[in-house]
Amino acid sequence: MTEELFRQDGYQFEFQAKVVSVDGELVSLNRTAFYPGGGGQVCDTGTINDIVVTETFYNEKGDIVHRIPGNDLTVGDEIWGGVDWKRRLDLMMGHTGEHLLFGSLSKEVPGLTITKIFISPESKYVIVNEDIEWESIRKAMHTANNAIRENLTVCKVFMSREDPDLESKVRIKLDHIPEDEEISVVAIGDIDYSACSGIHVMETSEIGMIFVDRKVSAGKDGVAIHFKVGDSAIDSAMDLASICLQVTEAADSKPEDIVKTVTNMKNEIELSRISLKELSENVLSSLKSKDVNGVSVYSALLPSMDKRVITETAERLKEAGNIVIFVSKGETTSIILASGSPKVDCKKIITEALGKFEGRGGGKTDFAQGGIPDSVKAKELLDILKKSVTESLS
Repeated sequence: MTEELFRQDGYQFEFQAKVVSVDGELVSLNRTAFYPGGGGQVCDTGTINDIVVTETFYNEKGDIVHRIPGNDLTVGDEIWGGVDWKRRLDLMMGHTGEHLLFGSLSKEVPGLTITKIFISPESKYVIVNEDIEWESIRKAMHTANNAIRENLTVCKVFMSREDPDLESKVRIKLDHIPEDEEISVVAIGDIDYSACSGIHVMETSEIGMIFVDRKVSAGKDGVAIHFKVGDSAIDSAMDLASICLQVTEAADSKPEDIVKTVTNMKNEIELSRISLKELSENVLSSLKSKDVNGVSVYSALLPSMDKRVITETAERLKEAGNIVIFVSKGETTSIILASGSPKVDCKKIITEALGKFEGRGGGKTDFAQGGIPDSVKAKELLDILKKSVTESLS
């Protein structure tokens, strides 16, 4: 079995060792400081004899294997290994930060559980079983960052399965731990106690800062809480604060009132949408048709209206055997052409018409739509469409 130097000292990133097996790119050593990944944390990378180690993992025998493309190593060689320290420290900060963040979130949301953890240089998140309000996340961040400022010691202890405090006090999934394996518990003050065999920083101040920058649905697994640590956390917090201030200014609000302001705006938009829908329905229900060789043709130059109502009206009139030509004029011009008559090929007519105005569109023979960038030419476009429909019905 490989001697796991990282278990004794997560800060050891250089070491000497001997090659015990070589299988192409895969090399095993008698001892290593390379962490093979686990507990949601990705593996270490680095170099062995100045050759890049791209991956580290456990093989089926439980030995640690290093993937070293292009190596010329042989069994018995003495090597000098170097873990990518900057990457390792970021992962240690992230893993410890996850413990601190989840412990703080748990105090705000009792009963919260973890579904999945992922810690890499590019992305750090914890998936929890339920959504969390941003106010609870804000409070949890304050708790976590206060612990960072207090520079709490990150303790690692070993507990037996018979310890009465194990399941009552420690975050643990005993069914995931072999019966004969000792249980390593990481404790951070009174904030978090978690069974974990990963590598962590020794003091919380090394994390620098924790900042949750987004939360997204993780489907059936729950909600992913994405966070950053250290300088990345500072940069992300500054960027989002700047964006918030720009939004506050654009909304003519104060920072402390922006949530209420945006909520009111959303309510006003929804009321406007409902009013626009009602107006659109009233306007379209009052349209009169023109008979063209026995076929009713509904045509109209419309203001900016509820697009769903316009589409549904066009579909309904088409199904009754009518022709529909709707041109909506807003910042741009949009067109719907629907036909309940086999004489009118909507796709052909709309393609030819839009080509004269540098517009784009498409569809089927009985229903097509598109638009042009110039709203000034909306009436001209409507007249061309009406003429083409009339010629098709003649």
